[in-house]
Amino acid sequence: MAIVTIIGAGMMGTALCWPLYDNKHTVRLVGTHLDQEIIQSIQADGIHPKLQRAIPDGVQAFYSTELETAMQGADVILNGVSSFGTDWFAQQAGPYLRPEVPVLAVTKGLQVLPNGDVQPLPDYINHQLPVDLQNTISFNAIAGPCIAHELAARRQTCVVFCGRDDNSLKQLKDVFSTPYYHIWTSYDLKEIEICAALKNGYALAVGMIIGMSDRAGTDGLANMYNPQAAIFAQSCIEMQILIKALGGNEKHVTWLPGAGDLYVTVYGGRTRKLGQLLGQGHNTEDALEMMSDVTLESVEIIARTAEALKLLEASKRIELKQFPLLCFLNDVLHHHQPVDIPWDDFFPEGAGRFPFTPNRVNE
Repeated sequence: MAIVTIIGAGMMGTALCWPLYDNKHTVRLVGTHLDQEIIQSIQADGIHPKLQRAIPDGVQAFYSTELETAMQGADVILNGVSSFGTDWFAQQAGPYLRPEVPVLAVTKGLQVLPNGDVQPLPDYINHQLPVDLQNTISFNAIAGPCIAHELAARRQTCVVFCGRDDNSLKQLKDVFSTPYYHIWTSYDLKEIEICAALKNGYALAVGMIIGMSDRAGTDGLANMYNPQAAIFAQSCIEMQILIKALGGNEKHVTWLPGAGDLYVTVYGGRTRKLGQLLGQGHNTEDALEMMSDVTLESVEIIARTAEALKLLEASKRIELKQFPLLCFLNDVLHHHQPVDIPWDDFFPEGAGRFPFTPNRVNE
């Protein structure tokens, strides 16, 4: 049996206590400096206040000041912080990482390099470590459709563990796999992490349609599923074009990391709620204020991706008009543009502008 230290007591990091507990591992859950009340609640009565569920018996809860103690002797480190906590993780946990101990992250986000390329967060954290530790730690990540509440309820869940070291991926799969938590592995860390980040942004767009439906009111059984589906399709196309432009394998958009994760985020994610508020007619500032108590990585992901697209266009690797939905989302969130979806700019035809060429009939 393994000792697994989870750093970050948010919902997803904590939800992974369940498969670890069911596999009879020793689980240590460490809160960040922002998780004081969560750890206090767990230590008092075993209840995680956001999951609204008692965590498994035997899971040991630690405050952030006890991080070094909680990491001692661990066989696996799980990075459960949000993208806004990556620097904190590198600074606070980094010095205690060991080359023989793999790190697995649930964090969703990306960094933009000066040439427009994007850097997945595991690579970013690697470069923030003490110099003597850089390139010695096996960093890995989880992607795919997984809502924390459902994992904690032991619902059937399929995910991808991605990384660059075969032995680490095999070890992690063995540690976490259960009859309800099914794991596939991939070496395509960059492509999968791009999907994991971007689906948050695109789920916001589908949420806008749901909000528009709320505002329009009922009309028999005429729900706004048609426009939701069109947004979903355009989202997948834009993810494919970006990944291909960056030299990656765009196939990941069509399975768990892309379409699968986008689907579940539309149904159960916090980002969907933000989009819904915008679609209902709230301005960006008011919508963000109404959701100030939750972490919204999508807003920053959209801004960073828009920045990357401009740099990539300057180097003639893409054209901004290939990304009408992402550019629209960035304009709404960061440039006060009204929620007026550019439908006629979707699904552009022409050589090099689709990841595939549609068959045309009767021509």
